[in-house]
Amino acid sequence: MMSGTTVPVTATAVLDPETGYRYRWMVLTVVLIADVMDLLDATIANLAGPSIRADIGGSETTLQWVLAAYTLTFAVGLITSARAGDLWGRRRLFVIGMVGFTVASLLCGLAPSAGLLIAARAAQGLFGAVMIPQGLAMVKASFTEADLQKAFIPFGPVMGLAAVMGPILAGFLLHADLFGSGWRSIFWINVPVGAVSSYLALRFLPRHLETDPGARLDLRGSALLTAASITLIYPLVQGHDQGWPGWMFGLLGLSAVLWLTFVVSERRASHPVIERSLFGNRAFVGGLVFLGTFFTAMSGFMLTINLFLQYGLHFTPMHTGLALAPWALGMAVGAAASGAALGPKFGRHVLHGGLVLVAAGLGLVWLTVGSNAMHTTGWDLALGFFVTGVGSGAIFAPLFDIILADLGDHEVGTGSGVLNAVQQFCGALGVAVLGSVFFQLLPGHGFADSIRELIVISVGCYAVSFAAAFLLPMKAREDALH
Repeated sequence: MMSGTTVPVTATAVLDPETGYRYRWMVLTVVLIADVMDLLDATIANLAGPSIRADIGGSETTLQWVLAAYTLTFAVGLITSARAGDLWGRRRLFVIGMVGFTVASLLCGLAPSAGLLIAARAAQGLFGAVMIPQGLAMVKASFTEADLQKAFIPFGPVMGLAAVMGPILAGFLLHADLFGSGWRSIFWINVPVGAVSSYLALRFLPRHLETDPGARLDLRGSALLTAASITLIYPLVQGHDQGWPGWMFGLLGLSAVLWLTFVVSERRASHPVIERSLFGNRAFVGGLVFLGTFFTAMSGFMLTINLFLQYGLHFTPMHTGLALAPWALGMAVGAAASGAALGPKFGRHVLHGGLVLVAAGLGLVWLTVGSNAMHTTGWDLALGFFVTGVGSGAIFAPLFDIILADLGDHEVGTGSGVLNAVQQFCGALGVAVLGSVFFQLLPGHGFADSIRELIVISVGCYAVSFAAAFLLPMKAREDALH
């Protein structure tokens, strides 16, 4: 090749020890796009649930499955995908995940029935799980140690903006009904974005992160984990709709056996799915309890408040998106304040303070719905939603770094993957459990009383989180990057 000729960027990338990978900022851009696509798809489907059911039918559980199918496959896939990246190459898996996610988004928008939509959502979650863990590893490998902190600065503002704009964007798309597409446009918007991002990923992502010959994948453990998760979530979602036949309880019993078998298998595996030493760490186990109860409550309540606003108060999707905007705005404000100052200064006390704010905000919503009942407006709910969002955002920013603070360097990567998976799994669990409780209460209590009962249950979950926080380290890891 002649001197001065540009080397194709698809060639093997070399990491300059002084400046890092040549196209490192493009790597960061592609990874940010992937994270935003995942965040939006995990949240905006909440708003579209009633519109989806009105168009293609299905039972009450259809709304739960549209959400749970995504988060369940995402959670299960996360457990093994990080290690799979060591086996088959992170760039390769990221591209497969991005292309698959884009195609699955197209199929979601084309789905003619509830069953096919749920299947496409499950595929979305699985490909998302393949894609997301590889991105962080490639960002870390593309920047020098000196510049890595700068690389992570955009994540907070970008994800915060996405959280704020998500409900508004979903409401606009549903209201605009572009080309008569209705709810389908919230999935189709991923297609051009995903196509461009796939091209950029192929062209710019580094090849210096390739396979690790020593990596191994515990297929038996992964299969047991998947089976245990499905046999737990399925009856919790479908039980109420089918009148709780005996075989549903049989599935729950089978799930318990599979979880136990998974634990035994992990103890004997030479390359376990989850690092065994993690569960000997009291702070990490306490973190799992905190994470599980917090996201079970939050995800379940987000589903039910959408149903209350659209079915109970007869808000349009656009009105619902605008009504929920104070919640998202509060999350962005809370995360910014906590990440920049409060978290580093006060450590786990920020978690306790955030939970108090969340409970106070939900208390305001409880009082508002109780006093105005079915005449509640978006303005009436704005303060309660905003306070709840501020508390939630304050928790998000330092949470993982505090939970991981006492782990050894060799445990942090696996521990972070487990925390992400538990977050997603408990999101599916919250949709399953709290959604089913809401539908169970609805015939006898009506919308207003049912949502108030859900608030009480959610606050009870947050109380468990509050207690579990006392087991956590006081401060985050000193080398935390997010």
